[in-house]
Amino acid sequence: KLKERTGGRIRFFVSGGAPLTKEIGEFFAYAGITILEGYGLTETSPVIAANPLEDCRIGTVGKPIPGIEVKIAEDGEICTRGPHIMKGYYNNLEATKEVIDDDGWLHTGDIGFIDDDGYVTITDRKKNLIVTSGGKNIAPQMIENLMATSRYIEQIVMFGDLRQFPSALIVPSFENLEDYFKAENIPFSSRKELVDHPAAYQLIESEIKRLSVDLSNYEIIKKFIVLEHEFTQENDELTPTLKVKRNVVEKKYAKE
Repeated sequence: KLKERTGGRIRFFVSGGAPLTKEIGEFFAYAGITILEGYGLTETSPVIAANPLEDCRIGTVGKPIPGIEVKIAEDGEICTRGPHIMKGYYNNLEATKEVIDDDGWLHTGDIGFIDDDGYVTITDRKKNLIVTSGGKNIAPQMIENLMATSRYIEQIVMFGDLRQFPSALIVPSFENLEDYFKAENIPFSSRKELVDHPAAYQLIESEIKRLSVDLSNYEIIKKFIVLEHEFTQENDELTPTLKVKRNVVEKKYAKE
């Protein structure tokens, strides 16, 4: 039905610019519509990798396109080299040297890995990596995307630099949370009452536990706060592309 509603002639969609969750990719795949996730930067003209139509692997950004080299640096950063690389930032040699090394490799700022079949997977931005007090590296975006598959979690931001364990700020799906409260006959009169109620915390906690079964212990969120309002651009918490400004949010809620 979905394919028919889109005209019936669509062979595939292409996705880029932000991670495509496995759940969304699988949903469309079951509906007979393939979404080919790709990867690139403005500095790389812009494509680095893309999923082949004949062997698309949901959860990856595919294989490097022909003529392009991709490698993973020792710290996990994705680097690429080839004719797609920009000549440099206009009138800014210093900035150019920061991203393109002497061997011609452009350092993307993204963390990821390449599997045995050559498919690239991106786990996070390098600048977002959390290093715990025990020296463990955590890619928060991967875990945030996992937690956001819960019908009760709308937005989530993880923290944990130089701490013993990761914590998070969570914006619930108010519509679904309200439905849950009504079904359980739990009274509330405002969003604040909703998020402050122990039942809300317990529900989110159970969702985190359910979704964390395949995570390492050091990656599991041990403490969190349920917020009564969404992150917005108006409050300077989101970028124009709706990505959370981690530093802004962390400073804003530091006392909590």
